[in-house]
Amino acid sequence: MRISTTWQQQQSVNQMLNRQYDLSQTQLALGNGKAMQSPSDNPAAAARAVDVNSASAQNDQYSRNINMATTRLSTEEQSLSNASDILDRIRTLALEGSNGTQTDESRKSIATELRQTLQQLVALGNTKDGQGEYIFAGNRTSSQPFTQSELGVTYSGDQGQRMVAAGAGLQVATGDSGDDVFMSIKGGNGTFQTAAGATNTGTGVVGATTVTDASAWTGGSYTITFTDASNYEIHDAANPTGPAISTGTYAGNSGVINFNGAQINLTGAPAAGDSFSVTPSSSQDVFSTVAGLITAFETPGGGAAMNNAVNAQLQNLDQAQGSFLNTRTQIGARMNTLDQQTSLGSDMKLQYDTTLSGLQDLDYASAASKFSQQQSALDAAQQAYVKMQNLSLFNYLK
Repeated sequence: MRISTTWQQQQSVNQMLNRQYDLSQTQLALGNGKAMQSPSDNPAAAARAVDVNSASAQNDQYSRNINMATTRLSTEEQSLSNASDILDRIRTLALEGSNGTQTDESRKSIATELRQTLQQLVALGNTKDGQGEYIFAGNRTSSQPFTQSELGVTYSGDQGQRMVAAGAGLQVATGDSGDDVFMSIKGGNGTFQTAAGATNTGTGVVGATTVTDASAWTGGSYTITFTDASNYEIHDAANPTGPAISTGTYAGNSGVINFNGAQINLTGAPAAGDSFSVTPSSSQDVFSTVAGLITAFETPGGGAAMNNAVNAQLQNLDQAQGSFLNTRTQIGARMNTLDQQTSLGSDMKLQYDTTLSGLQDLDYASAASKFSQQQSALDAAQQAYVKMQNLSLFNYLK
């Protein structure tokens, strides 16, 4: 078989070029620290790296979501903490205003401060997060949820909750609607509420009310009517002229009325014909509760009518505090979940980084040894080419 000189030289050149390419690839790997310069270097590892990178990017997005949710929930919790402090101040003012030593003028001064606290509550209801979105607007985060007009406050948000993905299959609420927190609050003791008759002439005042036997409470509406200063009858409000469902006596300046599992504390001296209604609790927003106190203190005269109004609003105030506390408890539970998810996310990130390092990162010791071998191979190929160039018949004919 005849081998041409041209073919030999081309083969030698190809070998040198291959050795140069191998050496350049190893040199590039040493420079960037990557074991693969292109997917073709290791298709299986490259495909696995794509999957791991995708999972890691998703995990990073979960971490960003958690940070955003934690910040938003912290803002909400602080707002409700401030609102609770305001309700404490309102309670103090209400008790101060109902003191018998107060005059119409002093009660008006208390009402003036209550108007300020009402504005503060509205402002807290319109709290924004760091992105300028309203915390208590439900899903309508770009619209101001609460608007005040004199003593009335209206809610313009919705009842939705914004959710965020904190992990695979894990959704966490990042806020609560203002309707749930501020507006839809059960009045009275949460089961029933009382009110004094508008035409009462005595000094009877309803105090604390409780449910002593939930199984006996029927949930109806009733009217307690004093036939004289010492005796009363309780009628079903739906049948006021029918037979009394219960009767009792009231002695002294204080006593307890019990019927159908309900207990009502009463003080003062009711007059004949005075009445008190007992109805299932309905929803009343916290702003109306404060407005009710303001109206009670701004109305001249004081007396039993004012005290009954104030006591009723104090019970509503307790329910509002309970609503704030319940929401703060839920926020705490969500933040605990986010903290746990943050820890899990950190562990997952470490696993992903370790896996990617095994797939992509260069073994420098092995690469350095390989570089030295490839350099020697290139030197040998170059030297062989030089010797091959001298293999010519003319060199022997000289």
